[in-house]
Amino acid sequence: MERNSKTEADVPGSGSRGMLARIWEQVSTLLLAIVIAFTIRTFIIEPFRIPSPSMLPTLLIGDHLFVNKFAFGARVPFTEIRLPGFREPERGDVVVFSVARGVGSGIPRIYPADHRPDLPRDDFVKRIVGLPGDRLEVRNNRVYVNDSLVALGEGEGVFEDASGHGLEIQREYLDGCEHAVLNDPYIPGQRKSAVVIPAGRYFMMGDNRDHSNDSRMWGTVRLEEIQGPAFILYWSWSVNGNFLQFLNPVNWWSAEKRWNRIFSPIRCAEPGESLADVGVDGSSVTRSPEGS
Repeated sequence: MERNSKTEADVPGSGSRGMLARIWEQVSTLLLAIVIAFTIRTFIIEPFRIPSPSMLPTLLIGDHLFVNKFAFGARVPFTEIRLPGFREPERGDVVVFSVARGVGSGIPRIYPADHRPDLPRDDFVKRIVGLPGDRLEVRNNRVYVNDSLVALGEGEGVFEDASGHGLEIQREYLDGCEHAVLNDPYIPGQRKSAVVIPAGRYFMMGDNRDHSNDSRMWGTVRLEEIQGPAFILYWSWSVNGNFLQFLNPVNWWSAEKRWNRIFSPIRCAEPGESLADVGVDGSSVTRSPEGS
């Protein structure tokens, strides 16, 4: 009996089919990895970096954090559909949300994203101060919620910003959330006439109260624009730039790395807990208020 001694290489086209199969295996693995990464970023957690001083001293320029996308319910891409969340946004939450950025009369302006859907979007991070239905007012940088003054503690030091400007640190007691705010003694207290926050919208303020572009200037934010609460820092350094800055070896050599902030949770302080325990950078508190 004659044996069939043909190998795969002897079959016309078999070699090219084998190569195509190997290429498809690599491509499909890459596509699967991209889909998994996109799913995690869309529905579970998303990275965000702090590019401005508006949330000092809680968040520093160069902090990199994760946002919990499923806490309030992740938004389905390219739709207005929002998945069920585990809880509603609460007063005191530090959240990332979208705004519209444009130019009016030659001046850069911020708008609530749903008010100007024609404009490009940008991400902001602020603290929720007002909830739907609240009556909120700001007088001389003091916040009144439903006609009750939000309490401030005594000064707890002075935070020195990048320009060497001293800002007084105070502890704010915001409906059970104790956190740090900054007061600039050289700027008159800002005002916001009393407003009743519409249903489904939230009033945002930065912790650096005199240096924050927030709801006092441009209005409230819909739940649909809130991506989620910031919950942990995964990296912190003195570089203000996008992901490409990680690839620059000069930054890794020269930049200040804030190792003590890495993996720090972003949360309110417990009663009696020091502000340093919730991320206020002690290295920037240079002197007591009396010496300022």
